[in-house]
Amino acid sequence: MRLIISFLLFFVVNVSFSQQTKELTEQEYLLLQDKIRLNLNANRDSAAVYANEMAKSGNYKHLAFANVAQAYLLQLKDNTAKSKEKYDQAFKYLEKMPDSKDKDQLKAYLYNYGGLIEGARGNYSKALENYQTGMKISTNIGDIIQIVKFKSNIAFINEAIGNYQLAIKNLKQLNTFIDNNESYFTKQQFNTVKSSNNLTLAASYEGWYMKNQSPMYLLDSAAYFYKKTVSYSQNLPINNIKAKISLGNVYYMKNDYKNAEKTYYNIVFYAKQNNLKREYKIANYNLGNLYYETKKYDKALVFFKKVDSISEIDNLRDESFLKSNYYQAKIYNIYKEPQEAFKHSKIYLDNYEKSEAKLNNEALEVNYKLGTDDLSDEMVTIQKKYENDVLLNKALKVFYVLLVVGIVFLLIKNIIDKNKAHKKMNALIEEFKANLEKKSIAEASEIEEIEQVPDLEEISLKKENVALSIDEAKENKIVEKLLALESKLEYLNADFTLPYVAKKIKTNTTYLSYVVNKRFGKSFGEYSNELKINYVINEMITNHMYRKYSTQAIAESVGFKNAVSFAKSFRKRTGVSPAQFANNI
Repeated sequence: MRLIISFLLFFVVNVSFSQQTKELTEQEYLLLQDKIRLNLNANRDSAAVYANEMAKSGNYKHLAFANVAQAYLLQLKDNTAKSKEKYDQAFKYLEKMPDSKDKDQLKAYLYNYGGLIEGARGNYSKALENYQTGMKISTNIGDIIQIVKFKSNIAFINEAIGNYQLAIKNLKQLNTFIDNNESYFTKQQFNTVKSSNNLTLAASYEGWYMKNQSPMYLLDSAAYFYKKTVSYSQNLPINNIKAKISLGNVYYMKNDYKNAEKTYYNIVFYAKQNNLKREYKIANYNLGNLYYETKKYDKALVFFKKVDSISEIDNLRDESFLKSNYYQAKIYNIYKEPQEAFKHSKIYLDNYEKSEAKLNNEALEVNYKLGTDDLSDEMVTIQKKYENDVLLNKALKVFYVLLVVGIVFLLIKNIIDKNKAHKKMNALIEEFKANLEKKSIAEASEIEEIEQVPDLEEISLKKENVALSIDEAKENKIVEKLLALESKLEYLNADFTLPYVAKKIKTNTTYLSYVVNKRFGKSFGEYSNELKINYVINEMITNHMYRKYSTQAIAESVGFKNAVSFAKSFRKRTGVSPAQFANNI
C-alpha cells in the first residue's frame, strides 16, 4: 500500500514539475509572443497571463522574452523594484544562449523593452540610450520591423521632451517608409505601428501648438492624425482611447466645449468599464479643467477631487495630479478659502519643482545623445560614418575652392564685359554725333552713296533668295521708296512689317526681302529693328528729355510690342541697357 501511495505521489509531482517546465515549440513561442505584444496595448492583464505562461518554458530564449515582458508590465503598475529584477533576469537568460542571429534579434527586443520601461519611469535619456543600442543591433542584422519600432519609439521620446518639429519630420518619413514596405508586416503589426506613429505625430502637433499657442493649423493637423489613429486602432483600445482623449482636448482648445464635454464623458465611462485607471484619471482631470475654464467651479472641484483620490490609491504624483492641485488652489482662492488654497498650492509647488527639474535634465540628456549618435539608415556602423564624413569634408573643400575660383572668374569677366560695352557705347555715341553733321545731305545723294558701297554687293543672300534675280533699276526703285519711308519715320509704327511695307511701296514681300538682304546685308526684321534702335540712340544723344523716359515708354515710342524685346535689341546694338546708355551720355 505504501509503495502504491509513494508511486502515485511521485507521479503527481513529476507531472506537475513537467507541466511547469514544459518547453514550448517555436510556433507556440511565436504565438505567445504576438499575444503578449497585442495585449500590451489592449488588455495588460491578459498580456501578463501570456507572459507567465511563456515563463514556464525551459528554453532560455523563451524565458528571456517572458521576463522582459513581465518587467515592462510590472513597471506599468509602478512596481519599479520588481521590474528591475525581471529585466536583469531576462539578460541572464539571454547570455546562456549560443551566439546566433536569433540571439542578436532577441537582444534588440530586450533593449527595446528596456527603452519602454525607462520611458515609463520618465527616464527619457536612458530610454533613448536603450533604443540607440538596440537600433544598431537591428541594423546590423537587417531587421526592418524592429528598426521601424525603434524609430517610432525615438520619435515618442522627442515628443515627450518637446522636440516636436523633429518628431513630426521623422514620423512622417517613417509613415511613408512603412507604407512602402507594408509587405514586411502582418496586418495586425501594420495597424499597431501605424496607430502608434499617428498617435505620436498628432501629439507632436498638439504639443507644438501648446508651446506657441499658434498657429491654428497645428490643431487641425493634430485632429487629422488623431482621427487616423482611431482608424488604425479598432483592436487597440488603449491607443483608441488616448486618441479620443486628445481629440476632446482639440475641441476644448478650439472652444468647442460642448463636443469636448461629450467626448470626455464617453471616455470616463469607457475607461471605468475597462479598468483603464490612467485614462480614467486623465478624463476626469480634463472635465475638471473644462468646467474651470467655463467658470463652473463647483463641478470642476468634483472632478479634480476624483483625480486626487485615484492618485492617492495609486500613489502616483503625475501631471494630472499636479495640475489638478494647481486649479484647486485657484478655485479656493476665488472662494476665499485660504486654508484649502494654501494646502493645494503647497502640494503643487512641492511636486512641480521636482517634476520640472527632472524633465529639463532628461531633455538635455536626450538632445546630447541625439547630437552624438546619428541613427539614420545610411550610418550602419561607426566606421562607415567616419568614412562618409571624411569624403564629405573633402568634397566640400573642393567645392568651396571651385566656388571661390568661379566667383573671381565671373567678377573679372563682368569687369571686362563692362569695359567692352562702355567702349562700344562710346564709339556709337561718337559715330552718331558725327552723323548729325551730315544730316543735311540730300536724299538722292544718300541713294547714290548706298549704291557705291562696294562690299554690300558681296554680302551672301539667304537661302530662299538665292535663285531670285531682278533688274537693277527695279532694285534702285525699291531702295528709293524704302529711304522715303525712313525719312518719314514710318518705321516707328508698330505695323512696320514686311507685308505692310511691301504693300506700301507697291511690290511683293519676296522682292522686298531680297532687296533688303542684298543692299543692307540683313533680314527685314533686323533692318526694321536697327532703324528703331538708331532712332532711339539719336534721340538720347540730342534730346535730354528723351533720356528720362522709362524703358517701356521708349519701347512703345518706336513701335516695339514690349520693353523686354526692345531692351534685348538695344543691348545687342550697344552692349548696354537703355538706362546705362542714357546715364553715360
